[in-house]
Amino acid sequence: MKIGEILVNENKLTRDQLNVALQKQKEEPGKLGSVLIRLGFVTEEVIAQALSKQFGYPSINISKFDIDEKVLGLIKPETARKHIILPIHRIGAVLTLAMADPSNLFVQEEIRFSSNLRIQPVIAPESSILSSIDKYYGFADGIEAQKFLEEIDLDDESAIELIDEEAEESITEADFDEDAPAIKLVNLTFKDAISKGVSDLHFEPYEKTFRVRVRIDGVLHEYMTPPMNLKSKVLARLKIISGMDIAEKRLPQGGRIKTKIEVNGNKKMVDMRVSCLPTIHGEKIVVRILDKDNLMLDMTKLGFDVLSLDKFEMNITEPWGIILVTGPTGSGKTNTLYSAISKLNNEEVNIMTAEEPVEFNLFGINQVNIKEQIGLTFPAALRSFLRQDPDIILVGEIRDFETADIAIKSALTGHLVLSTLHTNDAPSTVARLINMGIEPFLVSSSVRLIVAQRLVRKLCKKCKSVAKIPPQTLIDIGFSPEEAKKVKIYEAKGCEHCHNTGYKGRIGLFEVMEIDEEIRELIMVGASTSELRQKAKEKGMLTLRMSGVEKIKKGITSIEEVLRETTKM
Repeated sequence: MKIGEILVNENKLTRDQLNVALQKQKEEPGKLGSVLIRLGFVTEEVIAQALSKQFGYPSINISKFDIDEKVLGLIKPETARKHIILPIHRIGAVLTLAMADPSNLFVQEEIRFSSNLRIQPVIAPESSILSSIDKYYGFADGIEAQKFLEEIDLDDESAIELIDEEAEESITEADFDEDAPAIKLVNLTFKDAISKGVSDLHFEPYEKTFRVRVRIDGVLHEYMTPPMNLKSKVLARLKIISGMDIAEKRLPQGGRIKTKIEVNGNKKMVDMRVSCLPTIHGEKIVVRILDKDNLMLDMTKLGFDVLSLDKFEMNITEPWGIILVTGPTGSGKTNTLYSAISKLNNEEVNIMTAEEPVEFNLFGINQVNIKEQIGLTFPAALRSFLRQDPDIILVGEIRDFETADIAIKSALTGHLVLSTLHTNDAPSTVARLINMGIEPFLVSSSVRLIVAQRLVRKLCKKCKSVAKIPPQTLIDIGFSPEEAKKVKIYEAKGCEHCHNTGYKGRIGLFEVMEIDEEIRELIMVGASTSELRQKAKEKGMLTLRMSGVEKIKKGITSIEEVLRETTKM
């Protein structure tokens, strides 16, 4: 009997709900059980019990099992994650294997062949298996780090009084050995952060506390509070491996770490950008993790709507002009620009970039690291670029008149220039350029396209639930009265898969303003930002808020996320 009929017969599901789910399954292909869970009709536990009756395998609660390391070693972490399976225990030649999808006979055969054991399947909810995979495989380094801290905290000397900064112990590289607690703690923290997809690590000294926070999907979370007697050594260790001056504690410094780290059984190259800032209680260090695996170069997956993506792709293939991407720090501008030049990258074009710093190395592209302390500034790099026969130039950021002036002259002399600017939206970028000292006629004749963007967190597909929102609230946000009556809105709930945040991953909101003839004329006559915005909207531009509303309609993100990142204009 099919799973839908089992659920209906047991009164876990109504016939109408089953029909709705079957229709949804035609629109979004996938397992019926997954569709029912996403629609909020049943829970994962109900599906697991139904699968148990359908296939005749027992249903289990994984959290009650303490799995032996030798059993875990029978299956590689990447295999467990790919197929959502977990070895539970072994008795003689029989391996008990927890599965979310017991119909996958291919996986059973693959494990039987690799382990040389007979497979006894059992059924468990998908989120429980994924959480256990994280517990036993993915986050092992984080667990080890926490145990390590607990051992240190047992030491009476760990509870120390804050000493005067001037009298603080002087630490040198010679003070570290391979088994030093600071080295071990830093290494474990890095490994766990990379496995969790952390973008930034914050090491923060306070008066009586030393705190470590991590940024996941754009939001900071407290990670650990190491004992105060490790503060100086951890900070010193970070400065040493990033190439900073360990003796200098009065001035801000920057550095980089390039290392091979083993995560989930695989070695990967990871770059880290390190910033050190003196505060009243010591040096705060922020480590930006530049994991190339997290770089999204497929523009169709960044979050553009169809019309905006068509405009963007059409304009980046033009032979000359300026394409500007705007938004605050951490809004994904670099990712968008890298996606654009990756699409344009081929042996027929010479692409040159000036960045501060170069975040990711891309094959076939000539990338220059800006170093202002030695005179290698954005204007200096751009002048040199023009003598290097470039076709496409990427400027990390236009921050002054000189850089903007050279970029515009480059665009007007037959080069395609891509760059970023810090403005709130696309129309206000024109005013920003004019405020820098660029003449309106130069702005109108050189700029082809302006993209404003933000990043919002995506709702966890495993646990998002339908929200009951009053129609008037939806209208106030930006929905039409007709949409407000019939649209289905989802909200964050939280489960083990998303670490109880309700969100997993991020996606972009985009506002794409194409500079056509009518908008050029408005720029020439000194039109205001609101006039430019109104004209662009008449031409079909989706504002950031409108882009967010579209993603709310599709169930991709929540109302809270869109309101946090956009304003109604």
